[in-house]
Amino acid sequence: MQTITLGGVEISRVVEWHGPISPTTAVFPSTTPRMWKENESWLAPDFWQPEHDEMFVNVQTWVLRSEGRTVLVDTGLGNDKDRPHMTGWSRLRTDYLDRLAAVGVRPEDVDVVVNTHLHSDHVGWNTRLVDGEWVPTFPRATYLIAKADFDFCDPANDHPRRGMLGDLSVAAAGGDMFEDSVAPVHRAGRAVLWEDGYRIDAALSLEPAPGHTPGSAVLRLASGTDRALFIGDLVHSPLQIAEPDCDTCLSEDQREATRSRRRILEEAADTRALVFPGHLPGHGAAEVRREGGKFAIERWAAFGPSGPESG
Repeated sequence: MQTITLGGVEISRVVEWHGPISPTTAVFPSTTPRMWKENESWLAPDFWQPEHDEMFVNVQTWVLRSEGRTVLVDTGLGNDKDRPHMTGWSRLRTDYLDRLAAVGVRPEDVDVVVNTHLHSDHVGWNTRLVDGEWVPTFPRATYLIAKADFDFCDPANDHPRRGMLGDLSVAAAGGDMFEDSVAPVHRAGRAVLWEDGYRIDAALSLEPAPGHTPGSAVLRLASGTDRALFIGDLVHSPLQIAEPDCDTCLSEDQREATRSRRRILEEAADTRALVFPGHLPGHGAAEVRREGGKFAIERWAAFGPSGPESG
């Protein structure tokens, strides 16, 4: 099953890409082998392959149907995007639009696109290549982009970035991403650059959760008695639920990212909200509980555990 319903909101998962991205020691420099080994029983095999110390991720979109509108949360990698520093993600030719169609969504059906932050694996299908030009993939949609991220990532502003994970960080946050996947929707008049917060409808609202990027955001769902939090890259691996002070080397401000992660996980535990990280394979989302000063998985969401093969 790749669709569940919370209150009056239907949620479907569309996976564009699944595979290993890097050894955990590179992505999570503050973790120790012991942390991973102690959690092997539930991290392997969906999230971590111990034999090669490989971290597995999905690149995926959450499709929300709320109050008669279709909302996409993040748009994956995209086709034809030049990512020379991440060859596995460069010039892809995936069937992403067919996968959207399989859950009943055509490009013209999309009303709102939420980019939780501006990294290349969250904005790629914002645009597609038509006659040599990048044009909005979803021609009727309003693209919601945090102004803090837009300004930070705009190459014209020449903001310095902290040293991150070499090629992977360049592929995620480089200027190519802005020019081919962000600037075109802004020039087309489809982007809304929001600050402080943004309400999409009675059930869905955006709020800042900075750290991973200056404009990283959380999409909050509250419908009936059900609650959910779509948290982007506040969590890359479920190990960060058990060890919430461990951040990735991909964050612009690791301390602020950790503060945002703890705040959101505390809220999730207190309200029994399902947590939807951007990249989790397996069941994709989870309810969490407090466990001392840390957190644990109370239950997994009902999404099916399998995803497509890499590429």
